Amino acid sequence: MMNPESRTPLWLRVAVRGLVGLGAIAATLFGLAGRLDWPAAWFFVVLLALYLCLGAWWFVRHDPELLEERMTSAPNVPHWDRLFVRGYWILLPAVFVTAALDAGRFRWSAMPVLVQAFGAAALMAACIVIWWCTAANHFLSSNARIQIERGQRVVQHGPYRFVRHPMYTSLIVLMIGMALILGSWLATIPAMLIAILLVVRTSFEDRMLQAELAGYRDYANRVRERLLPGVW
Repeated sequence: MMNPESRTPLWLRVAVRGLVGLGAIAATLFGLAGRLDWPAAWFFVVLLALYLCLGAWWFVRHDPELLEERMTSAPNVPHWDRLFVRGYWILLPAVFVTAALDAGRFRWSAMPVLVQAFGAAALMAACIVIWWCTAANHFLSSNARIQIERGQRVVQHGPYRFVRHPMYTSLIVLMIGMALILGSWLATIPAMLIAILLVVRTSFEDRMLQAELAGYRDYANRVRERLLPGVW
């Protein structure tokens, strides 16, 4: 029986999810801050909206199959990865809640504007690398799984020439950048917890790929680092 979602145009599903997600983030930030005169939050929301619009346009135009993959949940996702994803979706709202209460409402911590500017630069750099990853890797699923039905193979070009998991590197930078751009030192705590979660997930996923994806072990012997060139 056909999934009802499959009958809905892809662009419409992407638009609805994007609007719901962006609306939830904006409502959390401004709602818990109790005010609308928060320039950092407006800047972040506008920047995020621009990124989502450009990203959705690129996906729908250039790689709709990958977008479908990232929007659906397959049955062969390992149990450990489902736990990691669940933890991520618990910690991510915590970043926005903490930032809203800290920088938006109570102003428990004071952050210099230069640090916020650095966070903005880090966030934009992370978005560029994320796009680079999606452009280079047709198999960049949101779940750690072997995509047998899609003919998954090892990707070795683009940012994958330098580290084996550049998407996780950019996501870690993105999380910390979000906390900084919003002006909350306290929000860096859940952001760092997400970073730790992604580092651990990288180890699990790398072991799975070396064991189950043909050619990945040889690739791992050539590209030694997982997240940071010359470091780890």
